[in-house]
Amino acid sequence: MTLTTQFDKAAEESEDSYNETLRLLSEGSVNKHFDPYLDIDWDSPEFAVTPNDRRWILPAETDPLGAHPWYRAQTEAKQIEIGMWRQANVAKVGLQFENILIRGMMQYVFSLPNQSAEARYCTHESVEECNHTMMFQEMVNRIGADAPGMSRPMRMLAPFIPLAAGPFPELFFVGVLAGEEPIDHIQKSILRAGGDVHPIMQRVMAIHVAEEARHISFAHKLLSRRIPQMGRSRRFVLSLLFPVTMRILCDAIVIPPASFWKQFDIPKSVKNDLFWDLPESRQTLRNYFGDVRMLATETGLMNRASRLVWKACKMDGRASRFRSEPHRAAA
Repeated sequence: MTLTTQFDKAAEESEDSYNETLRLLSEGSVNKHFDPYLDIDWDSPEFAVTPNDRRWILPAETDPLGAHPWYRAQTEAKQIEIGMWRQANVAKVGLQFENILIRGMMQYVFSLPNQSAEARYCTHESVEECNHTMMFQEMVNRIGADAPGMSRPMRMLAPFIPLAAGPFPELFFVGVLAGEEPIDHIQKSILRAGGDVHPIMQRVMAIHVAEEARHISFAHKLLSRRIPQMGRSRRFVLSLLFPVTMRILCDAIVIPPASFWKQFDIPKSVKNDLFWDLPESRQTLRNYFGDVRMLATETGLMNRASRLVWKACKMDGRASRFRSEPHRAAA
């Protein structure tokens, strides 16, 4: 068997393995999926949003603002008001990001051939993301805070981001992970902590985490397959854009918009502490991206130049040893 024949056989086996993974993910979407209006009893008394509910106070264990001395010094009523606004805005950001993702996914699917396993799974994922947008919007409506979600510049940029899925799909799916990984990390941390969380928030997060596991797995698999097939110069450009995209979209998703700080008269020093001046907040930022640093390392995107960009973006650090590896503080 010649070297060329061996290479062709390995590529064929890799393609078969990839398609089988996508088939299993698609079957997962068929057999285990959620409907926001069947699987959440919005009108249940336990889901009612009532005044002065302490469960909306931001937990110090999982929310950086909740742990900040400024927030802890506020009256209980103001802590609740801030907590409700913040959680509503997180949900609004989530649905806006899912909206961008859906449009980009459809842009990508449009040119895929018949019999494509990618086309089927991308469509399954888009359906699930549509359900997530309804679920998040219903949560925002129930809370009653008029949260805008992303910052104004990001909302203006949003119509153009999905267009990248056509000419540069690898960069688009890096952007997908840039949005999915921080949200998934935050929600898993809250669920693992097991605190006294409002049932609406707990149920929405549980559903989102369950289905996002498939979505994140798909993005990792797609990039792991496509990146090694890219040309050298194109791959080098992606290695530099990878951390920049992660940081820009992370900030857009995690940092509340200007109206939040103004409405609650929160000092700028508090914002700087949380995003990302203090060593603890920088470590939180690094923790969001352990899995994608692993992906970048495995696909050959960690070179001398890109490592400098990761460091400049304050997102360098140890790569995860496995997907969703928990971050534990040193004893």
